This record gives sequence, C-alpha cells and structure tokens, in this order.
Amino acid sequence: MEILYVISPNPNRSETIENMVQAALGNSNYTLVTSIEFTPNLQNKKLLFISEVNELGTDLYMIEYLLRMIKRGRDCLKGSIGALLVHSETEHGTKRTAQDIIFAANSLGCSFIGHPLVEAINSLKNLLTWQKTLDLSLEEICYKNCKDLIGRLMSYNLEVLENPKILALYSSPHKTSNTLDLWHLVSKHLKGYDLRELLIEAGEVKDCHGCSFKLCTHYGKNNRCFYGGIMAEEVLPAIAESDAIVWLCPNYNDAVAANLTAVINRLTVLYRQMSFHEKSVFAVIVSGNSGSDSIAKQLIGALNINKGFRLPPYFSIMAIANDPKAIFEVEGIEEKSKDFAQNIKLQIKC
Repeated sequence: MEILYVISPNPNRSETIENMVQAALGNSNYTLVTSIEFTPNLQNKKLLFISEVNELGTDLYMIEYLLRMIKRGRDCLKGSIGALLVHSETEHGTKRTAQDIIFAANSLGCSFIGHPLVEAINSLKNLLTWQKTLDLSLEEICYKNCKDLIGRLMSYNLEVLENPKILALYSSPHKTSNTLDLWHLVSKHLKGYDLRELLIEAGEVKDCHGCSFKLCTHYGKNNRCFYGGIMAEEVLPAIAESDAIVWLCPNYNDAVAANLTAVINRLTVLYRQMSFHEKSVFAVIVSGNSGSDSIAKQLIGALNINKGFRLPPYFSIMAIANDPKAIFEVEGIEEKSKDFAQNIKLQIKC
C-alpha cells in the first residue's frame, strides 16, 4: 500500500487542525514528518502539508521548513503529488498561506491535485456554501472534505493522453509583448502538438455578472453564459476541449491582466458542468521589474485551489524584461524555454 507523507513542522497545532488531520488520515498508512532533520527522501511520494496559520496570517514553521528543503535542491520533491490542510485562528490567511506553500513546493518539483486544499477559518464560515447542498454541520462538512481530499490524493495517477491539446491564452499585442515573445521561444519546441493560441482583446470579455447558482447552472447546462460573445462562442469551448491551458501573463501592477482575470471569473459557467481535475495549467509570466511570483500565486489560487485545475510541477516560467524585445537578452532564456517546453510535454503525457 502506498504511504502518505504528512508534513507538519508546526508544533502549535490547534484542536481544529488536529481533528481535521484525524478525519483525513483515519486508518491510512502514513509517515509523519515534523522536522527537516528527520525528513526522508520525498521524491515520487504523496504529500499532505499541514499548516496552522498565526494571527499575522502566516505559518513561520512551514516557511522555515520549506526554506531548508530548498537547500536540498530544486528537485527534492520531484515526482511527488501534494494536497493541504490549513487552519487559521482568525478569518484570514488560509488562502495566502496555501498559495505560498504550493508555490514553494511546486518550484521543488511537487505537483498538486485540483482542489488540493481544505481550509478552516476560526468560525468555519468559509464552509457555509457547502450547507446549501449538504445536510451536515460545519464541523461535519469540514471533516468530510478532509477525508475526501485524502481519498482523491491517494487514488490520483497522471492520465496518459493521446494527441493532447494545448491552449495558450493571451491579451498582449504582438509587437510589444515580451510575454508573447517568451511563449514563442517555448512553443517552437512544441511543434507537432495540437496547439492553439487565442487572443483575448480589450473589451471582448466582460467580467462575471455574478448570476445566482441556479441561473449559472442553467446557462452552463445549455453551454451558454449570461453575456455570450467570444467567451461563450470560442473561449469556453476551447478550454473544454484542451488538456493543458497556458496563461500568458505580463505583470500589470502585480496582478493578472484585466482581460485574463475576466476569463478566469467567467469560467464558473463551465465549472458548473465539468471537472477541471484532469486539465493541467501552466503559466508564462514576465515582469518589467519584479513581482512575477505574485502573478504565479494568483493563478495558483484562482485556477488550482478554486477552479480545480491540476498544477504540474514547475508550472511557470518567469522572467524580467522591460523594454520591447528585452526578453531575448535575458541570460539563458533559450535553454530555460526549451526546458519549460520539455516539462509541458512530460506533464501532459503524450
């Protein structure tokens, strides 16, 4: 039987997180990892990260643990698949802490299943929406979700695909976009793949109208959306047909560009009718100065944690390039682009 490795370096665990862990693990065969000194080889393993968030919205013990893991090398979690349980004594910090953990572990080679997180704020009010469909208390919903998470993690295996389809979404103009130039450095190594690029121009995709659950579900069942347009006619069908979606994200004020943010927000109608768990998400991120990690973490939160896309290891390629065509002057960018393309190939298992 496959062993689960439970990473829990924080000794100050609350009763809530203890109950979550107990509900998740049950009679599972697992190994508890509490310190870097007694950490075994964690390559090609199933990993569960346990995090207790303090009043400042962070987990200093987990940060220190991951910092010391980095010193083992960028492949120290290669081939592993992860999930998380996160609890906060306040109403803040669970999502940000999860994004930080996922980002760090992903850069060390760990992939994450879609919907990899069960979070619990102090009041458990983040679980209220679940009560609309489950006749359970908030505590029971939390523990049920923990158990279900471990079931999905332990049963997950990367599917082998034939003729995988790759979709690249972008919103920057061709002539001035270092982000698009970087993607083309990558995509030239993906020749022979079913590859489509889709431009989301300004004003083409309106932001989510915020329809009720019932109305959104109604539109989804009919392959439609309240606004219609390019989103319903091209973008949603392209995402539905694709096995991997590459988000080309220039850094605009440390945030994902408005056009692409609108696409993410409008994914709900498709999310109502299909699972994204078998679809992989990648990112090409270019900043004029700094902050690419901010964009990567936003994508992790929106697409992996919330919408449930699979997050492959090393999911993003990031660079700093300010002036037009400056990307071509970045040291080692050709080799980095080739390596990123090879990782895409490996992760979609053609």
